[in-house]
Amino acid sequence: MKAQQRYWEDVSEGEELANFQIEINARRAYLDVSGSQDWYPPHHDAEFARKAGHAGIFMTTGFTQAALVRVLTDWMGDEGFLKRLSFEMRRQQRPGDTMTCRGRVTRKYIEDGRHYVDCEVWAESEREGMTTPGRAVVALPSRESAG
Repeated sequence: MKAQQRYWEDVSEGEELANFQIEINARRAYLDVSGSQDWYPPHHDAEFARKAGHAGIFMTTGFTQAALVRVLTDWMGDEGFLKRLSFEMRRQQRPGDTMTCRGRVTRKYIEDGRHYVDCEVWAESEREGMTTPGRAVVALPSRESAG
């Protein structure tokens, strides 16, 4: 399903981006490790994770990054461009969690003739609250130049 195209003129500061949820379970964690080839043991070996001081296995940084990117790309549409994304891995997403990914527009502006939107994005869970806060800059098409 193709995402609806967002245009800069239609964006409002404070606007919420559509959120989504992902159930975190051991199978998803193992598949993520296999696909990403991130073999750091706490991502797939529960005993190793506990000995290292963690409560159990947890999702990789790449998995969480991809989820935050999805919030943005689902919202901006095919003609938008994700210029910058930064985030902090503060807490873990572990089996048994439901990871919810959200976002919000914090600023819109024009710079060097390009139409930009700054956003906050984050992942959270009921167990931990906000686990991964982030910020992004998105370039959106303008209705003025689309015509």
